[in-house]
Amino acid sequence: MRALLIVNPYATATTPAGRDTLAHTLGARMDLTVEQTTHRGHAEELAQRALSDGGYDAIVVHGGDGSVNEVVNGLLGTPADPKPTAQPRLGIIPGGSANVFARALGIDADPLLATAQLIELLESGAQRGVNLGIADDRWFLFNCGMGIDARVVEVMEAKRNKGKAATPGRYLFTTVVTFLRHRADQERFEVTVTDRDGQHHVLPETSFAFVLNTTPWTYLGGKIIETNPGTSLSGGLGVFASSTMSVARNLPLATRLLVRADPHARHLFRDDDVEAVRFDSPVALPVQIDGDYVGERLTIDFGYRADALSVVAPPA
Repeated sequence: MRALLIVNPYATATTPAGRDTLAHTLGARMDLTVEQTTHRGHAEELAQRALSDGGYDAIVVHGGDGSVNEVVNGLLGTPADPKPTAQPRLGIIPGGSANVFARALGIDADPLLATAQLIELLESGAQRGVNLGIADDRWFLFNCGMGIDARVVEVMEAKRNKGKAATPGRYLFTTVVTFLRHRADQERFEVTVTDRDGQHHVLPETSFAFVLNTTPWTYLGGKIIETNPGTSLSGGLGVFASSTMSVARNLPLATRLLVRADPHARHLFRDDDVEAVRFDSPVALPVQIDGDYVGERLTIDFGYRADALSVVAPPA
């Protein structure tokens, strides 16, 4: 078996010793080439090159959700492109702070245990088809958002660029501070939801909204945060939209999310299985895709494609 290992050396949970150990372990069982990323978008470039070169049976990513997102987009091209006829199997060894997609697939959060799990799955020939979300011209793995969550991601990226670790405590503190800072000036936008019957539901005054391809929405350390418990990698999209930034009205909802109670509130629109979603804003607002800040947008369209990706993972 010939495999390419793409490593993000800057990912939160990666260390030189750990990277060497897992590369040695994989290399003892297969013909392994190792590439390290050096800049944003590099993992996508490496995946594209591996696909055009051919000859790889598997591409393994060791990094966070952003690295996995880049590799998936490199392997599949844009959603408008035809699906590649020959596609290497995708393996994931978690290396980020949350690793939402890998954990949603049932991949062990510990990199060394995940390596052993991956070897066993590769040698057994296991693979699993999963749905992918679409955000305009890119694929997404687990969630996208417009408004406050994207602002949090933007602030956290700035802190990481200054050398501060992306710890659960820092994420929680940044979320609270950012919410309080923007609760009065957050521009409202319109959300249009297309349900499974083709009916359109328009939410004209939305303060923040998420679109999900699977659950959970994220992890806070070891704690699961589920905004749309019924959304899965084999179904439609989940949508979670709030009509207010009021602390008094959102605090009970946040508490329900933290204790994994059913997330509902009068100001909340939630559906765990829809066909499509569109965001329209009168001014450009920040957007995040799979935990990466991607700039500001006026509009963004979300959809999904069934069985778009083959990934090496335990059965659903």
